[in-house]
Amino acid sequence: MREHVDVTIVGGGPVGASLALALAGSGLDVQVLEARASLGQAAWRRTLALSYGSRLILDRLDVWSALRDVTPIRHIHVSQRGSFGVTRLHADEEGVPELGYVVDYGELDAALHAALASSGVRVVTGTRVTDSGGMSGYAWIEAQQNGRTRMTTARLAVIADGGAGNGNQVTREYGQHALLAWVRCSAPRPGWAFERFTAQGPVALLPQGEGYALVWTEAPERVQALLAMAEPEFLAALHEHFGDRVGEFLQVRDRSSFPLVLAWAPDAVGAHRIMIGNAAHVMHPVAGQGFNLGLRDAWELAAQIRSADRQALGSEAMLRRFASTRAFDVSASMWFTDRLVRLFTRTDPVLHHARGAGLAMLQQFAPLRHFVARRMMFGARAW
Repeated sequence: MREHVDVTIVGGGPVGASLALALAGSGLDVQVLEARASLGQAAWRRTLALSYGSRLILDRLDVWSALRDVTPIRHIHVSQRGSFGVTRLHADEEGVPELGYVVDYGELDAALHAALASSGVRVVTGTRVTDSGGMSGYAWIEAQQNGRTRMTTARLAVIADGGAGNGNQVTREYGQHALLAWVRCSAPRPGWAFERFTAQGPVALLPQGEGYALVWTEAPERVQALLAMAEPEFLAALHEHFGDRVGEFLQVRDRSSFPLVLAWAPDAVGAHRIMIGNAAHVMHPVAGQGFNLGLRDAWELAAQIRSADRQALGSEAMLRRFASTRAFDVSASMWFTDRLVRLFTRTDPVLHHARGAGLAMLQQFAPLRHFVARRMMFGARAW
C-alpha cells in the first residue's frame, strides 16, 4: 500500500494533534500516523504544566474549553534551600489572569483527539513508523500496520513523536531522576506553585486540585529509595527536604520516576522532513518548559505551512525559514533550563550565597522579574 499526501504527521500525541488541528481547513491533504490502535485509547495519566501562552494556543484550537481538571497558577515562589533569597512572580503584576495551569496529560490528549475527530484531518491508527527519509521533491515514511508494510510519501513529513525521533538525538544525562507524585498537605496555598533549588536538584510543587503535583529531582539511587519508602517515612523525608511552606504533608499517591536528560536532534531539519517537540529536543523539567516549547513549535510550523505555496511545501527554503524562526526560542529555552540545573546544584559555598543574593535582587528589580515571567509564559521570543 502506498499513498501520497501534502503533509504527514508522525505521532498523534498533543504536539502532533495540535499541529494537525492548526492545519484543519487549510485545503491541504493532511494525515496523522498514530501508533495507538484507537484515539480512544487512554494516554498515560500524568501532570502537565502549561504556560499562559500555551493556553492561548489551545484556545485558538478550540480545545481549552473542553478541559475540566484545570488548576490555575497565579503565583510562583522560587527559593534556594539554606539561603535567604526568594523571588515571587504574580499574574496580576504581568497583566494576565494566570501565569500557567496544571492539567492532566491524559485529559488534554483526549480533548485534542475529540477535536481532531471532527476536524476532517485523517488519522491512521495502529501505525508504527519504522523508518523515514527525504528525497528530492518529497519525504517517505515506512510503517507497520496490521502486520503489513505501509508506505507514504509527502511533500512534508513532520516527526512529532519522541519515540520516532530518539534514534537521531544527541543525549546528555544529568545523573538525576525525577520522582513524580501527588501530595496532600495541611496548609495548601491555592494558586501558588513552588520551585525550590537544592544541591541534589530542584523540587517543585504545582497546585493540582486539593493538593500538589510533586516533581522531586534526586540521584537515581535516592529516588529508588524514596519510591520504596512507606508513606509516613516518605512524607517525613519530603517535609525535611522541602520545608513547611505548605504545612505538614499528609498523603502521597501515584509515585513514579523517570531519568532526566538533555537531548536534541542535530538533523531536525532535512529534505522535506522536520522534527518538532520531543523528537527535536528534550529538556530538564525545571521551570516546566518542555511541552510548552513543543506546542510553540507546532503553532509556528502550522503558520509557515499555511503561508507557503503547495509546491514549496517541505522545500529547503521553507524549512530553513522555520528553523531560523524557532532557533532562538529553542536554544534559549534549552540553555535556560540547563544552566539553572547546573548552577543550583554546584555546592561551592560562595556560589551558594551568590545565588541567594541573586534571587533576592530579582525580587527587588521589577523589570528583570517581568522579563523572566514573560519568557516563562511566552517563550524566548515573547510574542
